[in-house]
Amino acid sequence: MSETRYIFVTGGVTSSLGKGILASSLAKLLQARGYSVTIQKLDPYINVDPGTLNPYEHGECYVTNDGAETDLDLGHYERFLNVPTSQANNVTTGRIYQSVINKERRGDYLGKTVQIIPHITDEIKRKIKFLGTKQKYDIVVTEIGGTVGDIESLPYIETVRQLKWELGNRALVIHLTLVPYLAASGELKTKPTQHSVKALLEAGVQPDVLVLRTERDLDISLRRKVALFCNVELDAVVQSIDVKTIYEVPNKMKEEKLDTTVLRKMGLPLKDEPELKAWNEFLDRLKNPKWEIEIGLVGKYVELADSYKSICEALIHAGSENCCRVKLRMIHSESITAENVDKKLEGLKGIIIAPGFGHRGIEGKIETARYVRENNIPFFGICLGMQIAVIEFARNVLHMADADSTEMNEKTSFPVIDLMEEQKGITEKGGTMRLGSYKCKIIDKKSNIYKAYEKTEVKERHRHRYEFNDQYLAEFEEAGMKAVGLNPDTNLVEVIEIPSLKWFVGVQFHPEYSSTVLTPHPLFVAFVKASIGA
Repeated sequence: MSETRYIFVTGGVTSSLGKGILASSLAKLLQARGYSVTIQKLDPYINVDPGTLNPYEHGECYVTNDGAETDLDLGHYERFLNVPTSQANNVTTGRIYQSVINKERRGDYLGKTVQIIPHITDEIKRKIKFLGTKQKYDIVVTEIGGTVGDIESLPYIETVRQLKWELGNRALVIHLTLVPYLAASGELKTKPTQHSVKALLEAGVQPDVLVLRTERDLDISLRRKVALFCNVELDAVVQSIDVKTIYEVPNKMKEEKLDTTVLRKMGLPLKDEPELKAWNEFLDRLKNPKWEIEIGLVGKYVELADSYKSICEALIHAGSENCCRVKLRMIHSESITAENVDKKLEGLKGIIIAPGFGHRGIEGKIETARYVRENNIPFFGICLGMQIAVIEFARNVLHMADADSTEMNEKTSFPVIDLMEEQKGITEKGGTMRLGSYKCKIIDKKSNIYKAYEKTEVKERHRHRYEFNDQYLAEFEEAGMKAVGLNPDTNLVEVIEIPSLKWFVGVQFHPEYSSTVLTPHPLFVAFVKASIGA
């Protein structure tokens, strides 16, 4: 296709309506029709990236292959499209302003006064068009964070207005809004949608398609009313009804003919009918499991499930692959003690110790690792979770009483986890960790990790500063904890296992980031399989 098309997804009335899932579902349908599609997220916060944000503020920080710390919605994009994203797929106001200020300091603007329009909006345009012009996608779907009317979103909405004027039918706006049901009157109300569209119109943007989030089916008279008041064609008023799993949304959007409406409005051929055979086989296994097990996730941000979004989704993918419904019990690590650990973990068929930073809740995680090891429960430690397993083993098997990570205790006598050499001397926190995809060489063909991957070299994404201190490696291996995966360039220990146990695996990397609907991550698949047999 000669010219890239751009679809913008905006939201109104309230946040958390599911713009990311809508964008992912539409992109999935367009991809299934034979178009090359990617999705990007424009985030209006002034942080350069979410890497330094508390997970309670923004959910998990997602990491791409090229080492970008991004919004968690990029995880949805990858899980739906089965295509990796990159730094270019996530743009923040912080990055936009940083780029413009750097240009101003270099003198790129030739002494002109730097303003929101045109300099900030031009930079946003450049970021939006990059994926189409440089990476040659047929269609770029751009999700704009926040809601219409937010002060911080105004430059993005203005940019959309300009692009619609410049690109004609090569640019299209989908506005997602809420139609609430008022139980007291027994009515669905369209007024919030009307006001939301009015706010968009005041910014100079006429939406082409309206997607109405609702708890109940919308009848034709309500759709006609919305179409009339909002200047939108009737077939461009689409309902998005609540579903049990986000993975049903592509089918719902297909039923609503969202993809055909979008292609017609953009002057593109329909091509092939979307073929979602493998997707629907996944859904069928998900809805009709043969088994049901409960797995525990021990972490310090469990009050907000989005803090571990990729892990939660990876367990859904792996559960479906094993024809198993995985119920997840989120357990706050601060609540676990030596006295109550057996009650807290009672009935669990497998346990994950989650990644994280800082000392809060560490002792509860260590107690969890001890209980799991002593009771031979399938265990999966991810990043910090692996490090916790190492610390626990050092304390209770190798009798290194105050063994610790220097992240938690700089004065420990046994720094079994220590700061990576290349991290020493770094004081800034943003974007300074070991980030992105690195190789891991699997050195033991009898290991669980080899049985899962069925190959001796893999690439996985990382986000950490501390590592296994290989000065202690010989002592660990002699006592029964083996290093079965190493970085081929640095000898960094990537994977540890205790072969004498059913399934005890710790990984320094983040396998959850690369699990998708169509390619569930092999380690999660193996972990769930081991838990079913527990």
